[in-house]
Amino acid sequence: VRLMESGGGLVQTGGSLRLSCAASGSAFNTDTLGWYRLSPGNQRDLVATITSNEVTNYADSVKDRFTISRDATQNTVYLQMNSLKAEDTAVYYCHVLYSDYWGQGTQVTVSS
Repeated sequence: VRLMESGGGLVQTGGSLRLSCAASGSAFNTDTLGWYRLSPGNQRDLVATITSNEVTNYADSVKDRFTISRDATQNTVYLQMNSLKAEDTAVYYCHVLYSDYWGQGTQVTVSS
């Protein structure tokens, strides 16, 4: 099982990025998928989750700015990030909840 994130990069404050996480080796259509982030000096925090029925949940800090979605046919989960702030700078990881499956992470840097 492998989770591969992509889409990170450097963006200015107020900009947007779309992260993707493609799963291979197994199908996760019945699993809850999530995005987490880790910034220096902090623990890995939950950003957003999406269930197999596409019920979503967001950290308060990203509500109304980030949108999580999934494509079961592509076995991929996405994170659309708008109105980015400097405090969103972190390494973003995708995760299959209640499992040991994590991606390798993708760096998002927001410059002010």
